[in-house]
This record gives sequence, C-alpha cells and structure tokens, in this order.
Amino acid sequence: MNAFTEMLGRRLARFLAEAHHVHGASRPTSRASLLACLQPADVLLVEGNTRISTAVKYLTQSTWSHAALYVGAHGAGRLAAEHHCFVEADLVYGVRSVGIEEFDGLHTRICRPVGLTEAETRVVTGYTMGRIGHQYDMRNVIDLARYLLPLPPVPTRLRRRMIALGSGDPTRAICSTLIAQAFQTIGYPVLPLVELRPAATPECPDCVAEVLHIRHHSLYAPRDFDVSPYFRVVKPTIEGNFDFRALTWHPSTPSLEAARIGEQGALSQR
Repeated sequence: MNAFTEMLGRRLARFLAEAHHVHGASRPTSRASLLACLQPADVLLVEGNTRISTAVKYLTQSTWSHAALYVGAHGAGRLAAEHHCFVEADLVYGVRSVGIEEFDGLHTRICRPVGLTEAETRVVTGYTMGRIGHQYDMRNVIDLARYLLPLPPVPTRLRRRMIALGSGDPTRAICSTLIAQAFQTIGYPVLPLVELRPAATPECPDCVAEVLHIRHHSLYAPRDFDVSPYFRVVKPTIEGNFDFRALTWHPSTPSLEAARIGEQGALSQR
C-alpha cells in the first residue's frame, strides 16, 4: 500500500473503531465465568459494538464481528498474566495481546477445537503470539467501510468474497484470518470445502468419499468458528453446574402462573 492509502486507512480505522450502542443478543458473561471455562487455543467470538462491527455482521449475516485466541498459560512473560491472555488482530493497534477486560460488557461465545494434543495446542497459540506486532490490513478496512454506506443489497452468495479482500501482505492480519492460519499450521479444519468423490467397492457400489480442501484463510469470518462442525461451543453458564430450579423468577412471570395452574389441575384429577 502506498503512503496515502496507509494514512487514509489509519484515519478510517480510528473512526470505524469508535464504539456505539448495540443491543446485544444476550447478557454478557462475567470475567470470572469466562476465565473458569477457557483453555489454550479456545476461540472467543465477540459481538462487537463498533462501527466496523456493523459491516462485518451485515456481510456475514451473523452475530459475531470479532475473534480472539486464548493463549492462557501458554503465554510467556506478560502473556502469562490475566491482562494479556488473548491474542487478537485489532483494527487500530494491529496484532496484540489483551486481557479479559477488553471484552467486558460484550456478548461472547467460546469455540473449542477438539482432540488437540498439548504439542498441537502450543503450535496454534505460538503461531498467534509470534505475530504480535504485525499490522492490521488497512486495505481490508477501506473495503469494509464501503458497506457502511447506503448501497444496493449484496447477494448472500457474494458476501464471503466481499470480506476476502485486503493486500495479502503476510505482515498484515485480520482477526479471523490470523486464527484460521494458526489452525492451518497443524492441519485442523475450521470450515473446509468438501469434495465428494466416488469410492465404490463391490460391497458398497454407491459409496462416496469426502475429501477436504483447505479454504483460503482470507475467506474466513468470525462466524465460521461458530458454525464449524469441528469446534465445540462452550457455554460458561452451563459449565458452571447450572440448575434451572435455583433461578429466582418474578412472581408474576406468566410461565410460572401457567405451570402452577397445570400442576393444580393434575393434582385435582388424581
């Protein structure tokens, strides 16, 4: 990128990174609950509250606009501390380490890869930590900003391609791209392309074989970790010995009124 485009991208990034009110889909999870559930190599999806989050959520038709990788105990030095336990690609500051407080007040979701060994987990976390200091891809910022303007609707089939923009410079990153590349280093699938090939045998003439193709990392969005069949969704509320019987409901809650009437009716028929 030339100097003018770089300067324009940085000014635009600061504008787009400004927070504004967003009505969340769910109540934010507390710091303590998140930290109690997180494991190294977990992906934390975030429903952002910035202007650029609006563009990302529109293009991906998803709640999630940002992703960060939890490194936890795999961090060295300050990365081992609670205030630097995530690695993310930030619009303004580039690839950096942040703490759990960065996501206070935001709706989040934990997506966990399944079956990784300790060594594989360290490769994934090590990849992202090794990119700290890289810049955010400003070309991507300029491209995404176009979708905050009044434009004709973009067909769903084209939206993924719309976010597969940017300069392609390896020293520049986008949040979901950075994490997708980290998992690709160990051959772990996120949302690969699936090719069906004939695998007919005398015992099974109609059988087919699934052959996976790695999707180019520039085509990944935060929502892909959520919809991926290879990541488990971890919900801190349920992991924390959730018991619905212990909930405190307002006495006038309609569902409880109906439940009491139904219980009384059942007792009267006995």
